[in-house]
Amino acid sequence: MAAWQVALQLSAGDQPLFRQIVDAIAVDIARGRLGVGGKLMSSRALASQLGVSRNTVVAAYEELCAQGWIAMEPTRGAFVVGVPGTTRGYPDAAGFDLPAPIPMTLPAPRREGMLLLLGGVPELRGLPYRQLARAYRSALSGPSARRLLDYAHPQGNLELRTALAAMLASLRGLAAPVESITVVRGSQHGLYLAGRSLLRPGDVVAVEALGYRPGWKALELAGATLVPVAVDRDGLDVAALEALATTTPVRAVYLTPHHQYPSTVTLSPERRARLLALAEARRMIVLEDDYDHDFHYEGRPVLPLAAGDRAGVVVYFGTLSKSLAPGLRLGYVVATPAVAQQLAGYRTAFDGQGDHAVERAVAMLLEDGEVQRHVRSALKAYRTRRDALCAALRQRLPQLELEVPAGGMALWARAPGIDTDAWERRGRDHGVVMQAGSRFTFDGTPNEYVRLGFSSCSEGELEEAVARLVRALP
Repeated sequence: MAAWQVALQLSAGDQPLFRQIVDAIAVDIARGRLGVGGKLMSSRALASQLGVSRNTVVAAYEELCAQGWIAMEPTRGAFVVGVPGTTRGYPDAAGFDLPAPIPMTLPAPRREGMLLLLGGVPELRGLPYRQLARAYRSALSGPSARRLLDYAHPQGNLELRTALAAMLASLRGLAAPVESITVVRGSQHGLYLAGRSLLRPGDVVAVEALGYRPGWKALELAGATLVPVAVDRDGLDVAALEALATTTPVRAVYLTPHHQYPSTVTLSPERRARLLALAEARRMIVLEDDYDHDFHYEGRPVLPLAAGDRAGVVVYFGTLSKSLAPGLRLGYVVATPAVAQQLAGYRTAFDGQGDHAVERAVAMLLEDGEVQRHVRSALKAYRTRRDALCAALRQRLPQLELEVPAGGMALWARAPGIDTDAWERRGRDHGVVMQAGSRFTFDGTPNEYVRLGFSSCSEGELEEAVARLVRALP
């Protein structure tokens, strides 16, 4: 790695300059700022930085060498040696009281040979890498390159918002203007923005009793009080939500109506209509997380709640993490222009804007049809993998109770009589990662369910993953 020119701060005092330089460098070595093996600036460069004669710096280096802090090598320069037992490094503990820590969610282990049965993890091997790289180069070499690297609009790149508006109108029945679309760093970022800008501390938010914990955490960090509402084969129990709203001032409801997370069921038409009517009557915010809309395999397309919203109560969250790649960190929020302004106003206070260069590159892929082609290819592959996983489970683990999901990137199966938490732990030891049902309950209560993703593994890998699950049974 190329070295930086280290800014050296001399102490004030009456000591000779060369002694001040010796002390400053020794202190920086002792506290780890100048690491062992690192090269010091040349005597000429340091003299120029400090405004002293070169002979002064040479004298300081000779003294440091004599004390054992550095070593001088002919033609190569001065290098840090350090003195054993003196390096303190950066402080390893805060000197002030910390609030309760927020648990950090780390990515699933990706060690060699590990098979990931995680829902929502897309297939990255088929990503159009060359096209993405070409689009990124084009964005940064075109006439708008300087604009893309400057401060820009907090709602996101205009070309990407325009492309998203066309996609939403065509595929999801959402005729939203670009003023209603805010590009964010993933749907969870959008949910946090919405929580901070639309909710007040203590506001009650109803959530699905089985659901997405990171989304719940984003709302809790915004100060919301979460109340679980039951989920069944028809999705969120809207009657139960209505009963809750008669006794509690429910400010918002957060749900995944297209493919309920994690059970994959779709909110029934009757409940969809009832929910929108309830939200309109009570001025309740509907936070609709449509995290994997592109991947629906059976039956007619199901449009978002937002497509039927005539009262402006739905705030819609989508993502490109599933259809492209999570590392791009691209999602979007669709709401009325006034709500979009609220989001943008809050965002400018702490985040400013997204990565407009990446956003423009992805806009080019949408404009050229590359994203559409990739999604069609992934849809076909995921359907085949879904069927392969279901077939393997029915053959090797017939005790599991499962239904073939109509959409999504995972299936939800009941494992009667099996300690699913222990099964998850043992699975990791056998080289396969899946998720026990306790990861999705509101209070972490164990249950007899498991969530098994199929999108990121080939058919052969899915068969091997099931074989490992069999060996891992507790």
